[in-house]
Amino acid sequence: MRNRNTNILLRGASILFLTGALVLTITSLIAYSRQRNNYPNGMTIAGVPVDGLSPAQASQRLLEVYTTPIQANYGEASFYIDPGTVGFQIDMETMLAAADLSRTGGSFWGGFWDYLWNRVPSATQIPLSANISEDRLREFLQNEIASRYDKPPAPAQPIPGGTSFLPGAPGQTLDLDRAVLLITDALRSPTNRSVALSFAQSSAARPTIDNLEILLKQIIITSNFDGLIGFYMMDLQTGQEIHFAINDKQEITVEPDIAFTASSTIKVPVVASYLINQGSNLDTVTADVILRTLGRSDNSATDLVLERIDQFNGPIIVTRDMEALGLENTFLGGMFYLGAPNLLPNKITPGNSRSDIFMERDAYSQTTPSEMGALLADIYYCAQNAGGALMAAFPDKMNPTTCQLLIDFMAQDKLGSLLQGGVPDGTLVPHKHGYVTSPRDGYVHDISDVGIVYSPGGNFVLSIYTYHPVQNIWDITNPLFVSLTQATYNYFNITTQ
Repeated sequence: MRNRNTNILLRGASILFLTGALVLTITSLIAYSRQRNNYPNGMTIAGVPVDGLSPAQASQRLLEVYTTPIQANYGEASFYIDPGTVGFQIDMETMLAAADLSRTGGSFWGGFWDYLWNRVPSATQIPLSANISEDRLREFLQNEIASRYDKPPAPAQPIPGGTSFLPGAPGQTLDLDRAVLLITDALRSPTNRSVALSFAQSSAARPTIDNLEILLKQIIITSNFDGLIGFYMMDLQTGQEIHFAINDKQEITVEPDIAFTASSTIKVPVVASYLINQGSNLDTVTADVILRTLGRSDNSATDLVLERIDQFNGPIIVTRDMEALGLENTFLGGMFYLGAPNLLPNKITPGNSRSDIFMERDAYSQTTPSEMGALLADIYYCAQNAGGALMAAFPDKMNPTTCQLLIDFMAQDKLGSLLQGGVPDGTLVPHKHGYVTSPRDGYVHDISDVGIVYSPGGNFVLSIYTYHPVQNIWDITNPLFVSLTQATYNYFNITTQ
């Protein structure tokens, strides 16, 4: 009887245990099934935690994160960028499909077994899938940001009554390529939704060439010089020119340009013509003669150079060579010694045919500021192997070495006044100055200087000719040349003026 009762108790306990196990299993199975309907612990989609969320809830959370505007800071400005405005869209369908595959793709019973043993599944990370229109982003940055917040550099401004310039202000320009990368990264990030846009800072702009021209004219008009001045400048980097004439404080036309007495500036065409016709392989004697011609402005040495070109027709050949360069107003009619015959008597040019200009010109040698400036520019470009009329007109005779030799000879003119007086010490200014005493009254009426100025901020040509019908007073004219040169030098070298 006792054994029978024992068996009944054991059977009841077994049934109770099995029933409990079955209930526990069913309960766990239901809990696991419910859990399997949501995303597992540790899962992230596009960097956003979605564990325990249903696909609908996960979708809502992703939209909340990735439609949040991006905060952008640019300089002192702060603004927000709507992802949709720049064409950013997340590919929800693709990401949820990948998450669902990870959630349901494994064995149900294997997962249930891990659940029963409280085994935490490895975290699953679904990467971001999104599209962005770079064109729309660039258009937004250009039209809404750069156009509003970029600051163009402010050009330097001339100081009225002086030869210097007030420095301008630097500008800032949005670094568009880097901005695209930064904003794209922020749009694709669930947490870092703020960016600082970078910009390129441009140096202050040089004053416009028009501002320089205004300053130069003001210098002349406010000076004590009341004669005729012809001014020509060429920027050798850009080819930009300033060309004007002022007579007794009033600007006059330079069409055609005004012919002036060339005086010793004609020695530049003389030596150029020698090199064209005789070459640059100079013996010691010839080199010394040319040095005296350009470095010491020796008239007798100039006659020797002309004789070496041609014993009788040296001046005619010089004139012919200048005409080949298109310089129709530049000519030399004879040697420099007193009583030399004029081989080009009464030569008529556009520059000396103007009926509105009354001035005493040398019948032997004339030129215009623009033609002598153009010749110097051609010499410079030839020396730089950068073309120019000299190399075009005389391709087999003029080369960089020959032209540099001519510049080196011009650099031996160590006057220290006129153009050279308007630049800092040590500045290279190959030039040729000129002035002549009138045989009529013994006064100097013409003072001129032409040269190439080499400066850290850019190289330029200056060609300035002056005439006064009564007397060209050195103490008035020289400071004027100095001021005009200084203003031009400062234009090219704002930071060192």
